[in-house]
Amino acid sequence: MSDLTGLARIRNAALAGFARDGVAATSIREVAKRAGVSPGLVQHYFQSKTALVEAINAHVLALATDAFSDLPANDSPLEAQQELGNRVTAFVAANPTALLYVARSAADGEPAALEMFDALLAIAREQWRRLDERGLLRADVDLEWTALHSAVHILGAVLLKDAIDRHLPELFSTPEQLQRWNAASNALFREGTYRTATPPGDA
Repeated sequence: MSDLTGLARIRNAALAGFARDGVAATSIREVAKRAGVSPGLVQHYFQSKTALVEAINAHVLALATDAFSDLPANDSPLEAQQELGNRVTAFVAANPTALLYVARSAADGEPAALEMFDALLAIAREQWRRLDERGLLRADVDLEWTALHSAVHILGAVLLKDAIDRHLPELFSTPEQLQRWNAASNALFREGTYRTATPPGDA
């Protein structure tokens, strides 16, 4: 087994365990069993559970940074909103376990997960700030709460997926339902956040 393969298997196994059961309830031995390796090999790569958590957080943050760092500078509010919504939906579709880990662990008050939430919030805050600087948002938008709303909107949907599934004709994670979620989310933010061609009350 190459170092890269071993690291990825252990990291993915730990991420799945942390997402399902929480960090505190997932032991190094359980990570090793899920990865199909010995506990000694886990500790060879990661000297402590803290180091393993730090590696997973860095991995999740890298995924989010790669997904949202190069949003194009659209001049149209509608195009900007659609692009951001599409990126969010694609990220949720590709990384449900990573997002569930952040949501569940942050809800449990895990310090490392709270730092991870802060890092994801910083990415969301930066996206909304860039949109605001280009004049694409309403002048009265509360940027801090808009960033918080978008983070909670994503993590809440992932955390409550099982409950949400009960009200949909198919699983939330299917392409069709993710697109429905995207469209409804776009409409929600568009009506409450983005600048419109005709200000409210002037129609």
